[in-house]
Amino acid sequence: MSETEAAFADRLAGAARQEQFLRVVSREDAIARFRAAVPHVALGAERVPLADALGRVLARDVASPIDVPPFDRALVDGFALRAADTEGAGAASPRALTLNREILACGVAPSLVVAPGTATPIATGGVVPRGADAVIMVEQTEFDAEAGSVAVLQAVRPGQFIGYAGADMASGETVLRRGMPVTAREIGMLAACGVGSVEVVRRPRVAVLSTGDELAAAGEALRPGAIYDSNGPIVAASVTENGGAALPLGFVRDDEHALATALRGAMAVGDLVVLSGGTSKGAGDVSHRILQRLGAPGILVHGVALKPGKPLCLALADGVPIVVLPGFPTSAMFTFHDIVVPLIRAMAGLPPREETSVTATVPQRVASEQGRTEFVMTSLSETEEGLVALPLPKGSGSVTAFSQADGFFAVPAARSGLEAGETVSVTRLGAGVRPPDLTIIGSHCVGLDRVVGRLAEAGFRARTLWVGSAGGLAALGRGECDLAAMHLLDPETGTYNRPFLAPGMALAPGWGRLQGLVHRPGDPRFEGRSIGEAVRAALADSETVMVNRNTGSGTRALVDGLLAGARPPGFFNQPRSHNAVAAAVAQGRADWGVAIATVGRSYGLGFLPLADERYDFAYQSAQSARPALAAFLALLRDPETHRALAEAGFTPGDAA
Repeated sequence: MSETEAAFADRLAGAARQEQFLRVVSREDAIARFRAAVPHVALGAERVPLADALGRVLARDVASPIDVPPFDRALVDGFALRAADTEGAGAASPRALTLNREILACGVAPSLVVAPGTATPIATGGVVPRGADAVIMVEQTEFDAEAGSVAVLQAVRPGQFIGYAGADMASGETVLRRGMPVTAREIGMLAACGVGSVEVVRRPRVAVLSTGDELAAAGEALRPGAIYDSNGPIVAASVTENGGAALPLGFVRDDEHALATALRGAMAVGDLVVLSGGTSKGAGDVSHRILQRLGAPGILVHGVALKPGKPLCLALADGVPIVVLPGFPTSAMFTFHDIVVPLIRAMAGLPPREETSVTATVPQRVASEQGRTEFVMTSLSETEEGLVALPLPKGSGSVTAFSQADGFFAVPAARSGLEAGETVSVTRLGAGVRPPDLTIIGSHCVGLDRVVGRLAEAGFRARTLWVGSAGGLAALGRGECDLAAMHLLDPETGTYNRPFLAPGMALAPGWGRLQGLVHRPGDPRFEGRSIGEAVRAALADSETVMVNRNTGSGTRALVDGLLAGARPPGFFNQPRSHNAVAAAVAQGRADWGVAIATVGRSYGLGFLPLADERYDFAYQSAQSARPALAAFLALLRDPETHRALAEAGFTPGDAA
């Protein structure tokens, strides 16, 4: 007997003696054991350059370090002017304005104020100069070079063709949240904020090995009795598809010492080791014996009631998870996607893979082995009666089954098959789009970023849209959102928010915050004065420019009360956020406005207190048990949330 024949005979004898499957368990039991032993949680953070962030998952919330845009800018080519100077203008009654002697191209800082009766040429993206509250398109004017003037042929409204500072992203506003995958869209947002690097979840390093004396590498000549290794490349590609960093280590022969050495090397470099082959009953099956010696606790599961996929082996050795997939390609890929992909995605910080499903009928009886959950690869066919699921005849040894299939359906373990005409749910081989769990519309507050961030940690995704308090309340009434964020004062009762609720709505207490007049430090028109004195002084000086807020916002109601019907310069400059107000004052485009104290401090502005107000949340009472809404309401009461809000300068909880 040759040496090779003797070795083969020894392996046959060993296979006859081995206890092949320690204990076959159900799929559910196997997953439960694996999850109990191996934490399915995100790995630590690492900072990467923006260029390398594509496809990664954010490990921290990202707040914009600047306002975007960083100044009020023109949205068209034309002339910056005062809207009041264009009243009554038309083709038959043009209004002539004297041109200021500067042209505001992109990147040019204005040096001249737009006084009444004047206008300044401005390019798209140019900085809107002080005094101007609108931009008129060049097509709606006639230029008179000789007179140095421009004829306005159409009246414009205040704010027309102006993009206000912070209208896109406000300084300090959380623009991207922890757990969010970075796509080209997020790259653009980060670049617009000037963020050059971000903290992302570290990709799990997945060492990929194949076993078998019969394996050959792609590109090599195929010797007699050999097959090309397809499991290694497809597993490595699937690791990358699901957010991991694949470490392809090739294949190793069916030798116990060689395999043990290879596995120890894989454990040294990988957060997870995936081995294919060496789990089912056969002469080369040595991996299960090696796993018991690599470290505690060893094998967790060896044998699962799956078809295909029964020989699956799950282990944990010295903190490193090891998964031994069946050798047949389809068996390997089913078990990989079912068991391993959830772990890789969790370690990478990604949400569970979401597959789309369609309903179809099976045209013929599908036999199955009772006691094992069976996944059936299928192609879909459109008929006059609807979709038909056609089971693919190729078995677990087929490499092409996945590429030819449109999806798969399951035959429950309790059944021996499906009858012709039965309806099945076919899982498509593609990811679905996950809608947000909670939609919040209304008035923005940086404090809300703290709560939404904690909500994300609890596994709920929120979408936030800022349209003002009244707009949010209207959206709630129309059923367009789950929560309306608001701070509306009822002047008759002196009560915030509750008087504005419609029948069926409830109010969740948010927090208190301080509104006040913001100004540049050292400005004698405001410094050291009471707010009443400061406003009177500002209204008496025609050179003092204010910045207002948009109609429907809670802050606008406070401003209107201060002005008592006056319309001072800057009245029609009406941005939608506290940050835009503070930016206008800080940059000298306006001299005063009303904003919350936390925003004023972040811009280094002086602050005169005006009113303690309530920032609360309205919701439909009938929806309070919805999981995401219930989680948000619980967070509002949570002591940790209160601590975070207090640190940010807010007064959490209900009004005293």
